[in-house]
Amino acid sequence: MTQKTLTYDELRIDLVDVYDQMGYHGEEPDDETRRETQAVISDVKCWLRPRFCYIVVRDLPDFDMGKIILRQLQGAEAYALFVCTCGVEYEAYQQRLKQDGDMVRMFIADALGSVIAEKCADQMEQHLQDSIDKLGWCHTNRFSPGYCGWHVSQQQKLFPLFEGHTCGVVLTDSSLMLPIKSVSGIIGLGKKVRRLDYSCGLCNFEKCYKRKVAGETSTLPSR
Repeated sequence: MTQKTLTYDELRIDLVDVYDQMGYHGEEPDDETRRETQAVISDVKCWLRPRFCYIVVRDLPDFDMGKIILRQLQGAEAYALFVCTCGVEYEAYQQRLKQDGDMVRMFIADALGSVIAEKCADQMEQHLQDSIDKLGWCHTNRFSPGYCGWHVSQQQKLFPLFEGHTCGVVLTDSSLMLPIKSVSGIIGLGKKVRRLDYSCGLCNFEKCYKRKVAGETSTLPSR
């Protein structure tokens, strides 16, 4: 089991990623959006502690992942199972914004939280690669329940494999992770696997965070 706690700065977040998550997709946000986004970041960066953990197993667990993911994992010699999260502190922050009725910052914090979780997963992926470099191994893309035909209910098979060490992330009966801004899944490892550019041609999940819609923009709710 490998576990690590990060700081906000270690995530290397680009504001463009946050604006994209908000729906701007290359468009320049207005001055208010930029000010409010910076205010939210200032609020959280001093106490934010995103975390990740992963375990490496030799045999592919008994998951029903579907053909798309199994094809990408073909040739793997081992598998990394992972959980990454913004942390319970961030979840509490979002709840405070909700109680205050601050719709603008709720919207921004939701987008920022998604980016934080993904950047935490990026750092996990790099940490994993550093650990397997000595073997001459590479890794595949990371795949999560709920995407590419892997049903979200399979979280119930994934989480017990960590034997309770999930960075504080728990599952609801409906397989929702709490804190919500968390990522889990599997990565293939070995000499014959490789990481590919994400391609929306792999699956037809319209709400995938990797899917970009040209020309789509978003505006902040008014106060």
